[in-house]
Amino acid sequence: MKTMTTQEVQELLENNQSINLIDVRETDEVAAGKIPGAINIPLGSLESRMSELDKSQEYIMVCRSGGRSGQATSFLENQGYKVTNMDGGMLNWNGETN
Repeated sequence: MKTMTTQEVQELLENNQSINLIDVRETDEVAAGKIPGAINIPLGSLESRMSELDKSQEYIMVCRSGGRSGQATSFLENQGYKVTNMDGGMLNWNGETN
């Protein structure tokens, strides 16, 4: 499984890189703040909503601590998607949230 640190993700955003962030936390967790531009697809909905994702794109998976996003990364990888897990999750995120 490919992983990335929160700092690496923040640097991509600061350098205006076009990245696709998927936040797999529950809706109420995301309401408390998410990385700007991240799309919320709760882990429990991922299988039914993965058709919203494009297999030609790369995605960075985000959750609270890196556990659920790790599960999501493994699942999507097995389905043929290009995914990376953000290690440490929002607990380690020091960047902007909205």
